[in-house]
Amino acid sequence: MDTSLFPTKGNLIQAQNTLRLSRQGYELLDKKRNILIREMMALIARADEIQSQIDSTFHEAYQALQAANITIGISTVEQIGYAVPEDDGVDVKFRSIMGVEIPMVSYDNYELQPRFGFYRTSAALDEAYTKFDKVKRLTIQLAEIENAVYRLASNIKRTQKRANALKNIMIPRYEQLTSSIQNALEEKDREEFTRLKVIKNIKS
Repeated sequence: MDTSLFPTKGNLIQAQNTLRLSRQGYELLDKKRNILIREMMALIARADEIQSQIDSTFHEAYQALQAANITIGISTVEQIGYAVPEDDGVDVKFRSIMGVEIPMVSYDNYELQPRFGFYRTSAALDEAYTKFDKVKRLTIQLAEIENAVYRLASNIKRTQKRANALKNIMIPRYEQLTSSIQNALEEKDREEFTRLKVIKNIKS
């Protein structure tokens, strides 16, 4: 809306409608921002917990792998590693939170079975295989959460900018415009009243 409009009742109504919509828009954006922040903080707490599990499981897995390297030899462990097939069981879908597309990663929940025979292997290698598989599953969960946090943070930033623009620019501008048009109309009404009173006095 042009803020240099003439002070007419039609322009006053238009300015008041724009002001009302701006205030409603700010309230909605503020609610959206708060919801997204709560969702993001919950995900961050969950990500910290999963990261802690990954760190401890990685440590246990490398200890078991080191023990397997010592007992059966590094070259044997490397050869056995080639028997493990490439994993392609990850599927990504999306859900919406206040218009923000959040990834949902699903993974084939199969029963873990060794991909190698018991000949020339050890319990340490079995433990390493199990631990690294657990790390893989945790890493998938962490990737889902971190991606969601990034998307939420980006949308929160955009929402904050829009809310600030309404609060600090649009709303004050139309409050001032509405007030100035109202004052101008009231002044015109007073002038008209005075003019009519003078005319009435002249006629009488």
